[in-house]
Amino acid sequence: MSNGDTTLTPKTVTEPKLERPKLYKIILVNDDYTPREFVTLVLKAVFRMAEETSYRVMMTAHKMGTAVVVVCARDIAETKAKEATDLAKEAGFPLLFQTEPEE
Repeated sequence: MSNGDTTLTPKTVTEPKLERPKLYKIILVNDDYTPREFVTLVLKAVFRMAEETSYRVMMTAHKMGTAVVVVCARDIAETKAKEATDLAKEAGFPLLFQTEPEE
């Protein structure tokens, strides 16, 4: 029999390093044809923004030319941008939402 001289060596376990998914910005592009009220309506409906927040984002786009609406995962960003742009097209407005990777 053994007298307790057994040496135990720990097994090394390597855990795979998981990377966080890249985030994407949804950008509201200003145009001269879409009414401000409609832009705030789209921001509230699609992006679930409050009245004051949607107004602030709309005014930023109006003054600067573009405004970041939200930063999220790629699938969500593309879906929301398409949904908002399609909603504007149905109403006959050239409102545009774009997505781009966050740096």
